[in-house]
Amino acid sequence: MDGHAGRRVLDTILASKRAEIAALLAAPPPRMIRAPSGGVFEALRRPEGAALRLLAEVKLRSPSAGALSSALRPAERARRYGEAGATMISVLVDEPFFGGSYGDLAACRDALDAAFGAARPKLLCKEFILDPIQLAMAAAHGADAALLIARITSAEDLARLADAARDLGLEPFVEVATEEELAAAERARARVVGVNARDLDTLAMDPARAERVLTRADRGAARVHLSGLASPSDVARIAHGPADAALVGEALMRQDDPGPLLAAMVARAAG
Repeated sequence: MDGHAGRRVLDTILASKRAEIAALLAAPPPRMIRAPSGGVFEALRRPEGAALRLLAEVKLRSPSAGALSSALRPAERARRYGEAGATMISVLVDEPFFGGSYGDLAACRDALDAAFGAARPKLLCKEFILDPIQLAMAAAHGADAALLIARITSAEDLARLADAARDLGLEPFVEVATEEELAAAERARARVVGVNARDLDTLAMDPARAERVLTRADRGAARVHLSGLASPSDVARIAHGPADAALVGEALMRQDDPGPLLAAMVARAAG
C-alpha cells in the first residue's frame, strides 16, 4: 500500500457511513435491548502497582487484514475473552468493511450477561460514529461505551458527540493519534482516551509516537494503547509504559480459539 492508501479507505468508509446514517434516521427509533451499565472508566483505570487491563476485539475482517477467523460466533468469542480475563470487549458493528452488526453487539451482551452477570467485561461499540443516531443504536444494543474517533470529526463535533454519549449513559471512548487530537479529546472532557499506534491515513505503525501521546495524556484519564500487540511480550512491554489498558485485536482474531493466547497475555500484563 502507498502512503495514502489508508486515507482512501477511510474516506470510502465514511461515505458509506453517511448513507447508513440517513437510513437510520429514516427508520423508527431503536428499541432498548440492554441498558449501559456504567463503570467503564473505573474498570479501565489502572491503580498503581496493578496489572495492565486488556481489551479484546471481535472483528471478522478488516480492509487491511482481510478475512479473520470465523470459527466462533461473536457471542461465543466474547464469552471466551471474558473467561480468559478481558476487562473490556470491543465489538465492530460495521458490516460492509468489517463484517459486523449491531446484532453482534447485542448477542455479545446477552452472552456476557448470562455467563458473568454483573461482573461481566464491559462492552465497547466500535464504529465510525458521525451522528448521535449511531450512539442511540450502540446504547440500545447493549454497549457500555462508544468509540469516537478524533480523526474523523471536528473538535466541536467530537465534543457534541461525547455529550450525546454521556446523555445516553455511554462512556465516550475517544481515539486519538496525535497531540492535537489529544487536545480535542481533553476539550471534550473524555475520561477514556485511546492512542492508536497505527496512523489511519497511512496505516503505518508508530509505537514511539503512541507512547509519547499516552505520556502527555491527562493522568486522571484511563489511557489505552491501541493496535500493534501480537504477543505476551508485547503486552509486557506496554505494561511498563504509561498506559492503563491495551487493546488486542487481530492477533486474537486470527485464533480459532483465542483463549490460550489471551490468557498468556493477561499473565504478562503485570509487566
